[in-house]
Amino acid sequence: MVTSSQCTCRASQRPAQNVRMSSVDLYWLPLGAGGHSVRVNGRVYEWIVARHAGRRVRDLYHSALEVTLDGERFVIEVGPVSGRLSDGVVSQGPVGARRARRFRLFRYEVRCWPGGTIPDVAEAVDSPQRLTTDARSARRVLENVGRAPTAVWGRDELHAGEMWNSNSIVAWLLESGGIDAGSIEPPIGGRAPGWQAGVVVARRS
Repeated sequence: MVTSSQCTCRASQRPAQNVRMSSVDLYWLPLGAGGHSVRVNGRVYEWIVARHAGRRVRDLYHSALEVTLDGERFVIEVGPVSGRLSDGVVSQGPVGARRARRFRLFRYEVRCWPGGTIPDVAEAVDSPQRLTTDARSARRVLENVGRAPTAVWGRDELHAGEMWNSNSIVAWLLESGGIDAGSIEPPIGGRAPGWQAGVVVARRS
């Protein structure tokens, strides 16, 4: 199995050139876009959290990145195991508990897909958000994909103050790439659970 310590996105091995064609774009996708069960589970989760916190229910968002470096475009996203290495799978992590990772259903994967597509991008809200056109930041984001922590999804295994999930990895990549992820907010009225966990963990190192 591929682990995060064994590989990085292949653009990291290319010499820098044509910095005018470099960028990092952020996409916000409604949680469960294209999938009924995930959407319903997310709404139930948010209802419970909102009731406990004494606030209104908010829309939940999942994030993805589109990085262009030297004119080559990459999609970075985290999701359930697809079983297709052609999607640019870089690493995998457990869902719920480490022991459960031997079952495919309880694993997620980190993808860095050259020329790829973001699933359900048509449902993205207030997107894309251009975060930078700096080639050095774009390169660092790509180089760090294979180094992103693959902590247990849904748990605060890294003691960051909230659960680890796909948003955590995206925020970690941005912050470790020199982009201030802590200042980034989801669309108005929405939440991105796990985002701050990625910021906290990246700033520790």
